[in-house]
Amino acid sequence: MKAPLWIATLSLAVAMTDAPAERPDPIFSDDDLAIAAQLRDSALQGNGGFDVVEELTTLIGPRLAGSPADAKAVEWAVAYLNEAGFDRVFTEPVTFPTWHRNTEKATITAPVERELVTLALGFSPATPQGGIEAEVVMLDDYEALQAVSAERVEGKIIFIRNRMERARDGSGYGPAVRARSLGARIAAEKGAVAYVIRSIGTSTNRFAHTGTQRFDVGVRSLPAVAISNPDADQLERVMALGEPVSMHVEVDAEFVEAYTSQNVIAEITGSQSPEQVVAIAAHLDSWDVGTGALDDGAGIGIVTEAGRLIQALDQKPNRSIQIIFFAAEEIGLWGGRAWAEKNKDNFHNIQVGAESDFGAGPIYEITAKVSDEAKPVIRAIADVLAPLGIELGGWDAWGGPDFRPAAAYGMAAVDLRQDGRNYFDYHHTENDTLDKIDPANMKQNAAAYAALAWLAAQSPVRFGSGPDLIQPEG
Repeated sequence: MKAPLWIATLSLAVAMTDAPAERPDPIFSDDDLAIAAQLRDSALQGNGGFDVVEELTTLIGPRLAGSPADAKAVEWAVAYLNEAGFDRVFTEPVTFPTWHRNTEKATITAPVERELVTLALGFSPATPQGGIEAEVVMLDDYEALQAVSAERVEGKIIFIRNRMERARDGSGYGPAVRARSLGARIAAEKGAVAYVIRSIGTSTNRFAHTGTQRFDVGVRSLPAVAISNPDADQLERVMALGEPVSMHVEVDAEFVEAYTSQNVIAEITGSQSPEQVVAIAAHLDSWDVGTGALDDGAGIGIVTEAGRLIQALDQKPNRSIQIIFFAAEEIGLWGGRAWAEKNKDNFHNIQVGAESDFGAGPIYEITAKVSDEAKPVIRAIADVLAPLGIELGGWDAWGGPDFRPAAAYGMAAVDLRQDGRNYFDYHHTENDTLDKIDPANMKQNAAAYAALAWLAAQSPVRFGSGPDLIQPEG
C-alpha cells in the first residue's frame, strides 16, 4: 500500500535536518521546539489513541445524549482519564432536552410498492398510530421549500432531493444540511403532514443518515425521516413516471424530560500561568446508530493521546492544557454552550480552543483566528507541523463545532483541517464503525494536536481571546 503523503514529507524533512539554514529571531526557545518535535515524532511511533476509541466503541458503543449509554460513557471517561494520570479530572454539568428513537418506516405505496431504508431525524415527533399516508411533493432543496406555496404542499408529504457534494474540506455539508436541520419546521408552517429528505451524506450504500433538527417548544413540528441515497434515487425514478406518488411514513419516537449529563475535563496544570488554558477537545456523545467510531470516537482518541504524551513529559507546560470531552454535541452543541456560558467572564484566560470532530482523515492545513500579535506564533507552529504534511492556511477558524458558542465571547481558535472526502460516507449511519479508522492517520492527528497544544501553552504572547475576536454564533 502506498504510504500517505505526510509520511513521505516527514521522511524528507528528517533527511534535511542537518542542512544549515539561516534562522530569523526565534519565537520559541530551542528547548520548546525540541519538545514539540519530540511530541510529534513520539506520536508517530505510538498508536494515535486508537486504543482509546477501540475501548470506547467496544465497551460502550453508540452513546446518544441522555441515554443510559451516555451515563456509562461519562463514567468510563472519568475512570480512563484518571487512570491515565492527568493532574486533575473533573466534570461540569450539562442539561438538555432528550429524544428517544423506537422505530421508523417509510414505504412508497403507489404507483408501485417499495419499502425504503430510513432513519427518523432527531427530535422528530411520532406519527399518529398507524402512520401517515399521503401524496408526495418533490422539491429540489431547502431554497425550493422556502419558495413553494402552501397550496401546493398542504396535506402532502414533502420530499427534498438535494444531494450533498463531496469535498476535502466538507464544504458540501453546510448547503445541504439546512434541509435536515430547518426544513421540517418550514414544511409544518405550510401545512404538510410529513417530511422526507435524501440523506445528508455522500455514500451510495443503502444506509440512511440521521441527524438532529432545530426545534422550538410550542412550535408545530412534523414527523421527519431521512431515506438512504439509493432509495432516494428510486423515489425520484418513481416520481419521473408522471403518475401521482403516495408514501406511508411511520415514526415511533418520544421526547423525554430534561437530562443532566457532564462535560468531562482532564487537566495538565501549568507551571507558570495555570489559570491560562489551552483547550483541545472532542465530543463524547454519538448518534444511536453505528458505534460512533468516526463521530467522534476518533476525536476522543486523538486528543487523549495528545494529552497523554504531554502529561508524560518531565517538564510541565507554562499554561494549563485541558482535554475536554463535550456532552450532547449531536443534538445541539449543549456541552459547548454550557462551557461557553461557564467561561463567559474568563475568556481572557482561554489561550485557544481546538476540537477534533471530523473523523480520522489526515490533517492537511492549520488555520487560526488569533490576534495579529499571535500570527507569527501560528506560523512557527505551522513550521513544526510541516513535516506531517500540514500547510499554513488562512486566518479564519472556529475551533470546531463545540467551540462555536465560544465565538460569541471572542475565543481564539485553531482549526486542524482534516481530509473529509470519505467522512460523509459514514456520518450518522449504522456504518460508522471502528474498521473505518486508519490508525496511521490517527497517529498523524495526535502528533499535530500534541505539538499544537504544547507550543500554544509555551507561546510568549497570548492569542488574543476577548472582545477584539468576537464573532456571532453560527
